Amino acid sequence: MMNYCPSCGGAVSRKIPKGDNRERAVCDACETVHYQNPLIVVGCIVESEGKILLCKRSIEPRYGYWTIPAGFMELGETLAGGAARETLEEACANVEISHQCASIDVPDAGQVHIFFCGKLKGGFGVGEESLDTQLFSKEEIPWDDLAFHSSRFALKKYFEDRGENNGVHFHELRRSKS
Repeated sequence: MMNYCPSCGGAVSRKIPKGDNRERAVCDACETVHYQNPLIVVGCIVESEGKILLCKRSIEPRYGYWTIPAGFMELGETLAGGAARETLEEACANVEISHQCASIDVPDAGQVHIFFCGKLKGGFGVGEESLDTQLFSKEEIPWDDLAFHSSRFALKKYFEDRGENNGVHFHELRRSKS
């Protein structure tokens, strides 16, 4: 929750701005409306000779668990460009993006996860945010040690499609309410 306006330093209140239909953070002094929107996570299921490249995380959340190379999209880049950049950063790997394969809404985290499929171009290594990187066949993937449900969903759809472009698979992840 925002308490102070980043534009002028004034106090911020939650209210519905004129012409809007939902409560927003609005500066009491300069009346700037501060929109808070979901963050976009982009990643790439990288294939090489029938195996998938995964990274073991060296950062929280989920330190030590395996994941598809992915991370937050940066301003000024495309979805596919962000997925390729994240693959380079986390796995020191260049990738040729082929198609978008999964879109997962994660409203409880304020995120949207977009996954692409791609082919490894050359070798790979261990980036700053990884403890290890490896190529896994479908049978070798450490399914119980995957960091995120969105990665699991994207990988399952990838294997169902046999890596072919069968359109984008959509999914919504919500915390269970007990």
